[in-house]
Amino acid sequence: MLLDMTPRNDERRDLSPTGAFDKFLMVVAIMGAAVAVLAAVVAFRGDTATAAGEGSGESQIAGYTLTEFAIEGPPEIGAGPTRLEVSNEGSVLHNLTLDGGPATPDLNAGESATLDVGTLDPGTYLIFCSIAGHREAGMEATLKVVEGATGADPGAGAGQEGDDIDWAELDRMMTESILAFPAETEGRGNQELEPTILDDGTKEFQLTAAITPWEVEPGKIVDAWTYNGMVPAPMIAVDVGDMVRVVVDNQLPMGTDVHWHGIQTPNDMDGVAPLTQPLIESGETFVYEFEATRASIGMYHAHHHGQMQVPNGMFGVFMIGDTPLPLGQTISGIEIPGDIEVSQEIPMVLNDAGVIGLSLNGKSFPATEAYSGQVGDWVVAHYYNEGLQIHPMHQHQFPQLVFAKDGIPLDNPYWADTVSVAPGERYSVLFQLEDPGVWVWHCHILTHVEREEGMFGMVTAWIVEE
Repeated sequence: MLLDMTPRNDERRDLSPTGAFDKFLMVVAIMGAAVAVLAAVVAFRGDTATAAGEGSGESQIAGYTLTEFAIEGPPEIGAGPTRLEVSNEGSVLHNLTLDGGPATPDLNAGESATLDVGTLDPGTYLIFCSIAGHREAGMEATLKVVEGATGADPGAGAGQEGDDIDWAELDRMMTESILAFPAETEGRGNQELEPTILDDGTKEFQLTAAITPWEVEPGKIVDAWTYNGMVPAPMIAVDVGDMVRVVVDNQLPMGTDVHWHGIQTPNDMDGVAPLTQPLIESGETFVYEFEATRASIGMYHAHHHGQMQVPNGMFGVFMIGDTPLPLGQTISGIEIPGDIEVSQEIPMVLNDAGVIGLSLNGKSFPATEAYSGQVGDWVVAHYYNEGLQIHPMHQHQFPQLVFAKDGIPLDNPYWADTVSVAPGERYSVLFQLEDPGVWVWHCHILTHVEREEGMFGMVTAWIVEE
């Protein structure tokens, strides 16, 4: 609050020497009181800091480093008061979280923080990075606490042994991982679901939600949450004007629902239990019915406990009709032929979390699908982000013409070699296979595609022949 120091009309200023001296003494007294109060505050804070320092000085310190995608530190520490000195030596944001306990702030590359985890009893504790997708990519470790240990070395984390890195081994692992592409795995997602045509012409689709084994990459089999046993779920494709009926059989251990993302439906078909429908309890079925009223590039996924069910695999593609291409237009000086014949239309669903983790269409490199074509082919790809992070999708060599956003044709299509797709978004692109060779296609967040053990995650490639 600002004080009004302007004299009122009925007040007279005392400009005499005695009056001025009296006011000077008053100011000195006020300043003295203020200094005393400030000193008391400083003394209080100093006592508090000293007490904290004395207490924290009794804690053992263990050093942990964070990289893409690993947590490294001492194999075991002693029981008792403990502080973790955490350093982010990676290239992206990380943190360290004690399961059921405290967490560091999110740390930028090069930043450090101290995490006071209190008094630890003997046992095994889980620590991980809680940034979306990082835990699933390998940032999870155990903190073993034993009785009678002598404590922990503050510098025992990773990054302290740079002189011992086997650079040749890193080269070998990267080369070996790339040459393994494309690797065979069980299961393939995005398979088009054939409807049953009812007497009135309605197209009826059957979806069963259940936990089923899914091989994400060679030898890595997870318990995925699926529709009809595949990740992504079966693709549903209908025409504008079709009546759609989807029967959902819930064989999950918990309730579920299905939201039709980007698809126009009546409110009671929107799939948000308990607001628009009852929860589909385990062992029960629910029927969704609506008309496909307009062309859409949509998705479908669970909404109930979506943070669990969707990243673990419950997501799929829903296409209605055709989205027009900008044929015959000249865009940034490049003329798009008016008679293009699209050789392939590729739905590419992006994920980065849950048991599926960093993946394209439910698979992690080298198990991602390799795409092949001939020089001169025109291709349409639809990016669907069902993950929790933005993914800049980059094509080596082939510029991408972005012609629709969330299924809505753009008035001003544009060219890009990298298209950033945020969670929930869909981008549709057109491109031509102009040159022969093997051309990589990947997310350009490099830690989403490479790690010390080699290439993984959100990478695939074009094999283009003459």
